[in-house]
Amino acid sequence: MSGRKSGGTGGRAPGGGGYTKAGKPRPGTGGNRRDRLEGKGPTPPAYMRPGHPAQRAAAARAAGRPPRAGEERGGASPGRSDYGNENPAQRGRGDEPEMVAGRNSVVESLRARIPAMALYVSGRAQQDERVAEAVQLAADAGVAVLEAGLTELDRLTGGAVHQGIALRVRPYDYAHPEDFIAAAGPVPPLIVALDGVTDPRNLGAVVRSAAAFGASGVVVPARRSAGVTAGAWKASAGALARLPVARVTNLTRTLESYKERGLFVAGLDAAGSTDVHDMTIADGPMVLVVGSEGRGLSRVVAGACDMLVRIPIAATTESLNAGIAASIALYEIATVRSRLP
Repeated sequence: MSGRKSGGTGGRAPGGGGYTKAGKPRPGTGGNRRDRLEGKGPTPPAYMRPGHPAQRAAAARAAGRPPRAGEERGGASPGRSDYGNENPAQRGRGDEPEMVAGRNSVVESLRARIPAMALYVSGRAQQDERVAEAVQLAADAGVAVLEAGLTELDRLTGGAVHQGIALRVRPYDYAHPEDFIAAAGPVPPLIVALDGVTDPRNLGAVVRSAAAFGASGVVVPARRSAGVTAGAWKASAGALARLPVARVTNLTRTLESYKERGLFVAGLDAAGSTDVHDMTIADGPMVLVVGSEGRGLSRVVAGACDMLVRIPIAATTESLNAGIAASIALYEIATVRSRLP
């Protein structure tokens, strides 16, 4: 043992922190690189970021062409921010394709003509009658049929019980809420908005009724609300192929924007002071807002409505789900409009 200090760094690790390998202090820059510490300012919106899908989509629209595959038509765009449409998911395709797993679910989805991308079938399951029917339905609809192992199906379906078969459903192509005003033409616009409806089957039922009674489109919030899924497609009985759905970031802001465009907003609420058949705004451009069963409309959405209407029912302890309530109100509105010259 020599007792000599190793390295002569005084206990500091060579090359660590502000010291060289020899243990000497590293020289400073003298402030020459101080500019690198300065911020670069606020993050620009998605449609202004080079290479962002929203920027490519905005450039495509500016060039007068629809966005190509992979150019998600999302993000805030100039002239559209009043509708609370800042989120890239609000306009254009949904976030991810949906996987429908299981023999009965896949067959029912194909029978309902849900837009699908591919049908995955394991080799062992192809001899099952239901699987064979699914393969035939997919072939008739022009859907690609691919063979996949059980491990691959487990991965695709996230571990769901797939019974050797799964269907990849296309992401829904959401509309913009402003499109519903232009699509109405000479007829006063009739728009249905949903507040807090989380069951896709209720969304599909509302779309089916809205299409039957001449609505221009359906608006749903992006958060805490059902989106267009395979369940919504099946419940709509094909109406989703005819009536567009828009998804917005802020429903209250969207309703205020509609009011600025001359539309009246009526909210369905059990505490409403006006019966649904006494709506005086039914013959003009309007938005019908439907809340969830039990909770009804949220406070801020109810505050944005011009009037609150109720459906008189015999038992005060009962409530109607969103699909039935919307059907009754839309029928009353259609009855008033049928008397217009």
